[in-house]
Order: sequence, then structure tokens, then C-alpha cells
Amino acid sequence: MADSATDAPVAYFLEDLAYHGRAERTRTAYERVLRRFEAFLADRGAAPAGAGRRECLAFVHDLRGDHAPSTVATYATYVHRFYEYMVQAGAFDGNPMALVMAEMDESVDTDPARRDVSVPAMRAFVGGITHPLERALVLTLLKTGMRVGELVNLDRRDLALSGVGERPRAELDGRGDSLFVASDVARGGVVNGEERAAANKRERATVVPVDGELRRALIRWLTARPDPCSPADPLFVDTGDRWGERLTTGQVRSVVRRHAEARGWYREGGGASENVTPHYFRHFFTTHLRDRTGDRGIVKYLRGDVASDVIDTYTHNWGDRVREVYEANIYSLI
Repeated sequence: MADSATDAPVAYFLEDLAYHGRAERTRTAYERVLRRFEAFLADRGAAPAGAGRRECLAFVHDLRGDHAPSTVATYATYVHRFYEYMVQAGAFDGNPMALVMAEMDESVDTDPARRDVSVPAMRAFVGGITHPLERALVLTLLKTGMRVGELVNLDRRDLALSGVGERPRAELDGRGDSLFVASDVARGGVVNGEERAAANKRERATVVPVDGELRRALIRWLTARPDPCSPADPLFVDTGDRWGERLTTGQVRSVVRRHAEARGWYREGGGASENVTPHYFRHFFTTHLRDRTGDRGIVKYLRGDVASDVIDTYTHNWGDRVREVYEANIYSLI
């Protein structure tokens, strides 16, 4: 076993996660927790390779002072998986977190009760966002329910706006103002001439209507948008240090987090039940549009997470059913 596995086990583990193809977001989450664990041990004169059950138990106890129960369970799971992997790799002799995990009362909540944000409250939130790019990002997430990876993968050809230059992809012909969210985008795959850092996770490609509010926000953004660096012509590009480069999922999450923190809707360690994130916007879209339409099928179609036989119903009746129901029920946020 290489010395790095025992001398710098956290770095070794994180490197292996990259080799295994784990997403950047996943690696970042592991690194944040494991570095905190490493620092906690260092304060007590210990290191991961020599830590025992008591040190792991003390770490979990320390987490309880700052984090929600589900977050404590998640962080403990990261440490547990780190030890489990290092044991299997032959670097460590045992997993001191195993017994701690078995005795913990906390558990990961896979379906948390989320913060209840009303449409008027979300309208006030959007009203506080003035930067053309940031407003377009947030409105696109809130009005379409797409995932953050799907958002950053959008190219200019995936947007059709009547009377606004650019010929969209053929799938948008005759659909009016709309966005095309593909299903065949994989992380590391090349799409439209560019390698993608994020994946789209829907069963089938989806055409989502663009209403008047989102249209105006997108036109304002396109007017200010820097020339993209990529031949794929990404819809959303950086206006800062990475001028003209496609936005990353991390950048979008940072934008949402900054505005949510200013609103009191995000707290470090708060967990999914408390924090407003891009994924929360997908929850908001689903909940409010489903309640307004009473049509679960259309909402599932727009989310891109339905079976083929159901999605075909809405694909073939898009103009008469999907846009009509969407425009009649989508909430106003400006």
C-alpha cells in the first residue's frame, strides 16, 4: 500500500473518489466533512489512521451542537464510508465509526418536511435579485422545476423565443417560447461539441413552456450575456473571473445560497428541511403547480421523471394540453 494511504488518508480517499468518477459535488461534500473530522482529531493529538471509537463518538457529539439530526447522520455516514473504504483498500485495520453508527439515534431523512415558502414570499425573494444573470438563473429554476445540472447544460439552441434571433433546435419548432431539456447528457460526455461536467437526469427529453416573466428575464440576460467561450454556445455563462465560460453547478448553488442566506433561508448545517437551495426550487415548482393544476401527469412530464407511456401522452398533445395548463396555472414571481 502506498505511503499516501496511511500518511495522508483523506487526500488518498478523495483522489480515489475522483478515479471512481464520483461527481465534483460529492467529492466536495466528502472533503468538507473529512477535513473537519481530521481537524477535530488533530486538536486531540490524533489522526484518522489511529483514531478509535471514542474519538469518533466525540466527533458525532460535537456535530450535534451545530447541525440538525439528519445532517449529523449524513456527516457520520461520510466518515463511516471513508473508514470502510480504507479498510477494504488495506490501509486501515478497522472501522471505528461502525459501532458509533449502529448506536446513533439520528438518521438520514430521505424525505424531509421542507420549509414552507408561499408564492408571495418567493416573489419578494426574486424581487431582491437584480443582477440579470442571477435573476434569470433563479427564475428558470423556479418556473421550470429543472435540476441545477440541467440548467447549466442548456445551450442557446435549447431556448426558443419568438422574435429574438437564433434558430433553436428542431425539437422546438412550432412550440412557441419554450426550453428543451435533453435526457442524453452524461457527465464527461461531449454534447454539441463540448465536454459536460454535469449530467441531466430525466427519463425523456422535455419541452417546457416559457411564460412572459421568464421570457423577459431571459431577454434581459441575453442582452447582457458575454460572448461564450465554447462553440456549444452555452445559455448561462460566467460574468466574473471565468468570463464567458459555462457556469458550473457549484456557481449556481453559490448564487442561490447567497440570496437565501440574506433572506434567512439558509443556515450552515441546516439541512434540507430548513435550507432553500436549487433543489428546493424544484420542490417548490412541484408542490405549487400540482396544487394549482390538480394534474399530476403534466407536472411529472415537466419534471421529466415519468414513465415512457405517460410522457408520450403529453409529448403528442403538447400544444393543446401542456402549454395551456401551464400558462393558466404557473405562479407569478415578478
